[in-house]
Amino acid sequence: MTTQQLIEQIKLKKSFLCVGLDVDLNKIPEYFLEQEDPIFEFNKAIIDATHDLAVAYKPNTAFFEAYGIKGWISLQKTINYINENYPVIFTIADAKRGDIGNTSSMYAKAFFEDLNFDSITVAPYMGKDSVEPFLAFEDKHTIMLALTSNEGAFDFQTLDVDGKELYKRVLETSKTWKNSENLMYVVGATKAEYFTEIRKIVPDSFLLVPGVGAQGGSLSEVCKYGMNDNVGLLINSSRGIIYASKETDFAEKARAEALKMQEEMAEILQSK
Repeated sequence: MTTQQLIEQIKLKKSFLCVGLDVDLNKIPEYFLEQEDPIFEFNKAIIDATHDLAVAYKPNTAFFEAYGIKGWISLQKTINYINENYPVIFTIADAKRGDIGNTSSMYAKAFFEDLNFDSITVAPYMGKDSVEPFLAFEDKHTIMLALTSNEGAFDFQTLDVDGKELYKRVLETSKTWKNSENLMYVVGATKAEYFTEIRKIVPDSFLLVPGVGAQGGSLSEVCKYGMNDNVGLLINSSRGIIYASKETDFAEKARAEALKMQEEMAEILQSK
């Protein structure tokens, strides 16, 4: 999917909502556990209930890999279901990969060619040659960790390096890499005060923003400081939507939570 196609979906749906598919078998309705593939069936129900409100889905691969080959099959069935039934939805493999060049190339092939995701999250710690293999794929996007919402983010990301925070140096350096126009960035919503500085460095890039809702981030604050002329934001919500209920009404409750976010986004877009 091209960036322009994503922008068109945002305008059409009046939404920049990304739904995270982080399926924990201990948190889904118990009757799913009697089915052959409970992870996929739960995902399918969530997707069917929210697809007109969301512009992106983000399966976190750890929640699939934890169940071995069965989990990987569930992941493949999930991405195939989205691509076949809702092909205009932007898909994100939240895999946080990043390794030496030839290994990154194999990761890229796995997620972009075999599974046919539109994008993947990567860690930049190993630098240029660990990220450029992902950037080489046409109409695919690499979403690089920039400033995350976890407590440990302050261990490294905000350290002063010759008078500038490390995350800013990472952003600036990434812009020099080949095919850097295919980069997006992860910026946590709980770091809303940093968005102004981030936009000075990457004014036109899309930012994937976790942390709104369950982690305490404010949608209005993120939009105030992080939105650009093309919106430039994908706001992720996982637990707040998919675990809105553990009863048989879970899909309806998930839709209701997604609708709340979409309506707030529509208001923000209208006032923009």
